[in-house]
Amino acid sequence: MHIMTNFNGLRLALAATCFCGLQVMAPASALALSTTAQGETGGSPSSGVMQAFEGPQVPATGSAQAPVATPAAPAAGQPTAAATDTIQADIIRDMTTLPEPVKKMRAALIEAAASGDIERLKPLTNPGPNQTQVMDYQGDDPVGALKNFSGDPDGQEILAIVMDLLSASAVRLEAGQPEEVYVWPYFAGKSISALTPPERVELLRIVTAGDMIGMEENDAYNFYRIGLSPDGQWKFFTGGD
Repeated sequence: MHIMTNFNGLRLALAATCFCGLQVMAPASALALSTTAQGETGGSPSSGVMQAFEGPQVPATGSAQAPVATPAAPAAGQPTAAATDTIQADIIRDMTTLPEPVKKMRAALIEAAASGDIERLKPLTNPGPNQTQVMDYQGDDPVGALKNFSGDPDGQEILAIVMDLLSASAVRLEAGQPEEVYVWPYFAGKSISALTPPERVELLRIVTAGDMIGMEENDAYNFYRIGLSPDGQWKFFTGGD
């Protein structure tokens, strides 16, 4: 299905979000991102940017890392859901519990996006054979591909989307497997029909109400998402069911 059903509405909402967020951030000079390759991004990000971006840290009720509820086993004689329909995921609401490499890459992406210069993302895309996968793009310029998905010529709408996605909780998929990945936002690992009212409000900070209606039809999040590997590589920026 289409990634967005109300692109203009989303653009306005994201522009407002980004504008308000940047009002309280440090000047652009404080947002400078190291131009070293991803493997050398160990420096601490601007504390001003991160503090403005994160806001107050409100711990989740109970555990900071809550597993997605597992459906109860069906009664004897009732059909079971297909194994492929079962999402094994851990929702992570406290970003301090992320592995250090993941935490650093998330911070680097936030700083790059907050700068307003999409080229700041380039050293984070792991140039080479294992570069960041952007949708189904097969070339060697993932940043150029990202810019093409933006509603403006400079790619700033995509930067706003990156910040909105990373402001949400994350979900850990394929835990302990070679394909293990941390994905933002966590809606990628949870059925839309299972969202609580507060979680629906969280989703509406990223998509429009029209987009949500479309997601409810297939009971799946289908907007953009960002995936980071446990060792801190930016694996993908993609969308769809």
